[in-house]
Amino acid sequence: MTERSPVDLLAAYRRGDFFLATENRTMLGRGIHTAVSDADEFALAERVRTLLLDKAEERSGCDEADLVAVGALPFDSDATTPGHVVVPKDVHVTGALHPAAAALPRHEVPRPVAIRPVPEPSRHVEAVATAVTALAERNLRKVVLARALDVEFAGPVGPEGILHNLVVDNDRGYTFAAELPNGRTLVGASPELLLSRRGRTVVSHPHAGSAPRSADPTIDRENAESLLASRKDHIEHAVLTEAIVETLRPYCARLDVPPRPALVSTPTMWHLGTTITGELSDPGVTALHLAAALHPTPAICGTPTPSARRLVTELEEFDRGYYAGAVGWVDAQGDGEWAVSIRCAELAEQSLRLYAGGGIVPESDPKAELAETSAKFATLLRAMGLPQE
Repeated sequence: MTERSPVDLLAAYRRGDFFLATENRTMLGRGIHTAVSDADEFALAERVRTLLLDKAEERSGCDEADLVAVGALPFDSDATTPGHVVVPKDVHVTGALHPAAAALPRHEVPRPVAIRPVPEPSRHVEAVATAVTALAERNLRKVVLARALDVEFAGPVGPEGILHNLVVDNDRGYTFAAELPNGRTLVGASPELLLSRRGRTVVSHPHAGSAPRSADPTIDRENAESLLASRKDHIEHAVLTEAIVETLRPYCARLDVPPRPALVSTPTMWHLGTTITGELSDPGVTALHLAAALHPTPAICGTPTPSARRLVTELEEFDRGYYAGAVGWVDAQGDGEWAVSIRCAELAEQSLRLYAGGGIVPESDPKAELAETSAKFATLLRAMGLPQE
């Protein structure tokens, strides 16, 4: 790795690169030395670990942390939408870009010629009502339903301006751009850490339970206090936290779980979040192995996962692709960070599809769930200079 300033890395990003800005570091990967795709995400993790260790052996005497693989996992891996990881030809890593990037000027993004909701808002309300009924019928504790906005442009549009504005707008969390095997670019600003591993220390910071932010300080405070007191949102959050803990337990000699969630803020949303910390039993388990084990969490799918995933497929009118998957990196030592790929869009040559979802539990109100997805769209709409839906 060679070092440059965080702002330099953001300015250097071009379509096809990998970019990730977190509270601790900024990473830019350029070019493709080796690409690995696999519908079996555990097999993908094994292949990537072997690849990085072999390259470390070839470069005897180098720092293993200099060898990094980056990429994205889809919501539901299959032959057409596999987990996809790249060892870049050139990797630059430096310090945090946030929050200093807030002072950068915004970039102009071309205005779209058409925006189409998928499905229509009324149909999403109907789908949520159907899901609430199906929870009891199928013995589900929670399911997550998403909707999308299809945005079309008159000519080619790149991810550079959108990524830049996402970094400017979001002073914490995980701002990313990753090239996908389908030729599209996944770009977004996620508030949620799926998994980080450093040595034997493992951290997950699941988010579930949401309320919109407000420019009015009084309303904003009331929204936060209502979320913190909401029985529905605490139930939704408990489902998620329990699932994360049960998935990590076989891998960890120790797990520390706070007794209650805390408020987490983004520029557009309030969330309930819990920081779960563990100590790995087996140092051979990499960050990518753990991301594959955890994904998809109840935060973006539901629980029990197989039944929730089937209901998602039945009720949503689109393929999620790499939305509600994971994006991140892993090195030859097994360390790495993977964020949940939400508040994101898949960008093609002259169009993009952006996504937003919400957790459905028995107490859910369909119209309130529609409003929640509208609030979540604001992250990407703002980056494109568009008003909230």
